[in-house]
Amino acid sequence: MRAERKAFDRSFAALSRQDEIARRLMTIPGVGPVTSLAFKATIDDTGRFLTSKALGAHLGLTPRVYQSGEIDRSGHISKCGDRMMRHLLYEAASVLMTRTRKWSRLRAWGVAVAKRRGMKRATVAVARKLAVIMHRMWVTGGEFEFGSPAAAATAA
Repeated sequence: MRAERKAFDRSFAALSRQDEIARRLMTIPGVGPVTSLAFKATIDDTGRFLTSKALGAHLGLTPRVYQSGEIDRSGHISKCGDRMMRHLLYEAASVLMTRTRKWSRLRAWGVAVAKRRGMKRATVAVARKLAVIMHRMWVTGGEFEFGSPAAAATAA
């Protein structure tokens, strides 16, 4: 089974190196060949979404809302959409938050959310934001922007 898994990993890596969009998506810390190829396969056509923000709801990474009369509650995430893609984005966000040492605006924002709301909620929030960023990168053809700590400090 290990040999088969290594063969699959090698084939995914080869496929992602050949695909220009997957290569660009892999510039994001935490996003590897499997996540980039799965994102490309899940979204398929970027024109389906009028805005990149709509992608969070499509993948089930936005809060579920209960409204009835005077009651208006936001609950846990809705979990609609592709379960595997949601899991892969959560894993990528977790790696970005815990394993990556290079500074980025996304990581700094996630750490700030984690201090206020807790690590698991922050990871889900970073996963949603990561999906939005990946969609924008695909549409515009840009690279991941790490930002600079000095610029962020002067803006705040």
